[in-house]
Amino acid sequence: MATIKIKQIKSKIGYPIDQKRTLQSLGLHRISQIVEVEDNPSVRGMIRKVRHLVTVVE
Repeated sequence: MATIKIKQIKSKIGYPIDQKRTLQSLGLHRISQIVEVEDNPSVRGMIRKVRHLVTVVE
């Protein structure tokens, strides 16, 4: 299956708890951390929710 690499570019401090939990469910814990997750609609929705904190790496 296809995968997506996601990088956290901004701190989660000061953001609502639901956004912090979204980052945690994506597997991101610190700035500049890159994780590779499966590309599916639910993951795309999580990325959209925290798009100001993450970027998709090619």
